[in-house]
Amino acid sequence: MFFDSRIFRRWYVGMMVVWVALFATFNSIPFLVEHWYYPAIMVLGAFVAGLTPEGGGAVAFPVLSVFLDIDRGMARDFSLMIQSVGMTSASIWILSRKQNRLASYAPVLWFVPVAFLGFVFGMNVMQGIPVYIIQALFLSLIMTFALAYIASKHRGHRDRLPNTGRLDKLMLAAILFAGGVCASLFGTGADIVLYTLLVTRFRMDEKIATHQSIMVMAAISVLGYGYRAFWDQGITDYQVRTWLCAYPVVLLMAPLGSYVLSKLKIDWMLRGIVALNIFQMVYFNLKAPTPEKIACSLGFSAVLFSLFWLTLAHMARSRQQGFGEATTTPVEPAE
Repeated sequence: MFFDSRIFRRWYVGMMVVWVALFATFNSIPFLVEHWYYPAIMVLGAFVAGLTPEGGGAVAFPVLSVFLDIDRGMARDFSLMIQSVGMTSASIWILSRKQNRLASYAPVLWFVPVAFLGFVFGMNVMQGIPVYIIQALFLSLIMTFALAYIASKHRGHRDRLPNTGRLDKLMLAAILFAGGVCASLFGTGADIVLYTLLVTRFRMDEKIATHQSIMVMAAISVLGYGYRAFWDQGITDYQVRTWLCAYPVVLLMAPLGSYVLSKLKIDWMLRGIVALNIFQMVYFNLKAPTPEKIACSLGFSAVLFSLFWLTLAHMARSRQQGFGEATTTPVEPAE
């Protein structure tokens, strides 16, 4: 059952008490009614965050930045702020499940610092990129990943990260660093790039890889929120109030997505996500179209889809070859 873990029940009740206290202090019912679209957006966004390797920002960032014309930096911050609750809640639910082996998630302890270094680098170096390029890159990233993810036979089988050589560790560190940079631009993305590497290069089970990507993005969201609030001092009262509007929604919906992931095949949900991502990309390019926007969208999509497809297809071929060799190996007669 969803609430059968005592640890998660205590977490959920405690966080709801915190929300009531914060809402009573900093927010109001009229503000919530006026900004109803924030929790509405996160009903789907948080569910996606717990169900798939795409964080809640994969819904929140494009809806706020592209559809509602909210400042790109504010959309990124909202994604980080809301994931700090939702994806952390999903992580607590995952870790409190008795059937999940905690040893499978130990690598997250070193994944997070590397990804956070990328986040800090991105915050200090990459913020001058034009907004339309960032929007085109993000929409291309989530659309092409979802297309390649659902179209390929990418299922891994390992429940733990294998012992890796120096080259693999450097590759993993580079991907984590790049994921942190993505989070500094979009508020999400580290989970997508990490998941892709785990299931392709390291042949990890897709659910374990999804869990690890959720935990990493949860930690980066908490650290990123703290960085923006205390180091940059860039979080406004308005942002805190919009965060509080969606807080209870993501606290429940993200772990609920993880629960559904543990029970069901999710291909139907993934098809819906693909359709949503394609619609977002089409809307972005039809709204005030320019040659630069269209060129960036097409270019990023072509490159990213090729990368995702080739890596996932390579994994499928390798597994098929390995299976074929195993089934054709002659059996020595017993003496």
